[in-house]
Amino acid sequence: MAETTDSTGRGLNLPPLLIVGLGNPGETYRDTRHNVGFMVLDELANRLRAPFREEKRWSGLLAKFDGGHLLKPQTFMNDSGRSVQAVGHFFKAPAARTLVVYDDVDLPLGRLRFRGNGSAAGHNGIRSLISHLGTQDFPRLKVGIAPQEGRPVGERMVGHVLGKFRPDEQPALQIIIQRAADAVLMSLQRGLEQAMNVFNQQQPAV
Repeated sequence: MAETTDSTGRGLNLPPLLIVGLGNPGETYRDTRHNVGFMVLDELANRLRAPFREEKRWSGLLAKFDGGHLLKPQTFMNDSGRSVQAVGHFFKAPAARTLVVYDDVDLPLGRLRFRGNGSAAGHNGIRSLISHLGTQDFPRLKVGIAPQEGRPVGERMVGHVLGKFRPDEQPALQIIIQRAADAVLMSLQRGLEQAMNVFNQQQPAV
């Protein structure tokens, strides 16, 4: 069943005001699995015709669309929360209406999962957001990057998340980027709750 409330019991029936994609800046990390949040945000910026502009005061790339903003923090993953907190404060976007898109090594490649809140579950970007926002109650869209054999362990974890998608993974990657963008757009048009209900249940094979 889709999660449709945060820990305070409030319904997630409002559209997000700030959409954040997590990743690492620079050519070294471009197209790595850890940067799938950036990839989804790039697709959204294209669909919304909202070009990114560098905002050094907030250490991020920011795009404005009708109803809100897209943000790609440029602080490196472990300090993402600093940029998110600053932008959210300036534009009066509370944590509950900040949707974060990021990679998840517990989900197979090609799968999506909305959540209304939760712990960092080992993700350093989410840990930074929780620290800076002072709450776990912000919605997130997890994009699966796990290999077929399941979650990597030990030293293989770093190599996997910072590695680039293999050629045989590209078809599934392109499908999931499009579906993730569809999911975010539905949250903007119909609210987070309905997007959760639809996309947490519709999981086509890729």
